[in-house]
Amino acid sequence: MKKPNKIIDHIIMITGLIILKYLVLFVIDGSVYVTMELIYRGHSHISMFILGGIAGVLIGGLNNWYTWEMSLTVQMGISAIIITCLEYLTGVIVNIGLQLNVWDYSDLPLNIHGQICLYFSFVWFFVSFIAIVLDDWLRYKLFGEEIHKYHIF
Repeated sequence: MKKPNKIIDHIIMITGLIILKYLVLFVIDGSVYVTMELIYRGHSHISMFILGGIAGVLIGGLNNWYTWEMSLTVQMGISAIIITCLEYLTGVIVNIGLQLNVWDYSDLPLNIHGQICLYFSFVWFFVSFIAIVLDDWLRYKLFGEEIHKYHIF
């Protein structure tokens, strides 16, 4: 009979916990984004849940995977770029490829293929503040991680 390898079992358990943590963050972030859309637009789409979940996890990772010394405004700027890129990719798949017409920015100035526009990139800059603070608070409350001290610049 083979002896159990405690190290491998431990690695599997830790990996499972990490996956569970990011799954919890994904679901909460996606839900928050859909709720914001429902308040703002009166409707949403499952693709926005997925987009919000991915964006939230990536935004939350900025000061967890890199450095806590990153200023809040830099995090917000990078977050706006992340959201804008994800929005474009999602728009190309959902709106152009699948022709679901979830949103269309064609009537707004400085848009690219009606999927992203400069106005909403600025909106994402400010909305990302919510995502950054929410992620830090969730990590603190749910997973016992250290709470970050923010600095603007």
